[in-house]
Amino acid sequence: MRYTGATEVCIQSEMKRALVQIVEVSPRDGLQNETELVSTADKISLVERLVALGALRIEVASFVNPRRVPQMADAEAVIAGLPDLPGVSYIALCLNERGVDRAIASRLRARGVDEAGCVLVATDSFGIANQGQTIADGIAANRAMIAKAKAAGMAAQLTIAASFGCPFEGLVPQACVLDLAETMAEAGAEEIAFADTIGVGVPAQVGEMFERAFERLGRDFPLRAHLHDTRGMGPGNVWAAYQAGCRVFDSALGGLGGCPFAPGAAGNVATEELTYLFGRSGVDCGIDLPAALAANSWFAEIMGKALPSKVGRAGDFIAKNQSNGEREAA
Repeated sequence: MRYTGATEVCIQSEMKRALVQIVEVSPRDGLQNETELVSTADKISLVERLVALGALRIEVASFVNPRRVPQMADAEAVIAGLPDLPGVSYIALCLNERGVDRAIASRLRARGVDEAGCVLVATDSFGIANQGQTIADGIAANRAMIAKAKAAGMAAQLTIAASFGCPFEGLVPQACVLDLAETMAEAGAEEIAFADTIGVGVPAQVGEMFERAFERLGRDFPLRAHLHDTRGMGPGNVWAAYQAGCRVFDSALGGLGGCPFAPGAAGNVATEELTYLFGRSGVDCGIDLPAALAANSWFAEIMGKALPSKVGRAGDFIAKNQSNGEREAA
């Protein structure tokens, strides 16, 4: 059954000014590494539920070669079926100009996507494995992609993959990543994300990266954190980025995720974890935790397995204690 309450919740969420913003990536990054194909209808229903729990920016698909990433073969069909809701921005991953062309075409057939999510890898080895590009190739390609997306009326944002470590080359020099960020900001990227693609970063490293980036690009430049929880550092790394001034964070419902071309990459930081972290810390992220937990239960049935999120399994401590108190009082 399709979820029907998304419109009202979306409008309510739009009116609510969150101190930080969650960018939900479960329909794309959460699913791309899953071998069991999820139906187009269930992907659309997932997006509707994400809107209902308060997500206003959602990465809905990627325009990639379906032979390399079969889970994304129905990208156009998913996008064509998405609800046209006020205040919601849909993002599609674009690895090359062909991807941007497909994003533009989606806007001609339907509401389409609002943001082109471009990717520049911080090492040659991973760049060649991921999209057949060296760093130099990626800079040139992304310049053209950003210009084309913006000319078509889309926002153009860029993620620097392997910002904290590469599965093939090991540690990545911070100076190299910051140089790339500065180069792509000058090329017109409207937002830049530092991605811990394989989950090797630690809070001190992540915090310093964002501090140095704000020093270079200015405190008002939109930076985003895309962090994976491979080694259990995800929530701590999010908090370090927040303390350094970052206010936009990618996460995936249930903590699903991984990259088909990055050995050892595990799931994204879970939306439930970030909602719990920020909520207990007095920071509004615009996401309703009970709704996220309900969506987790639904999505686990779709996937046929329990999802990795620890909060998804343990539940909300505050809500449980309030419930226990009410029962004792009765």
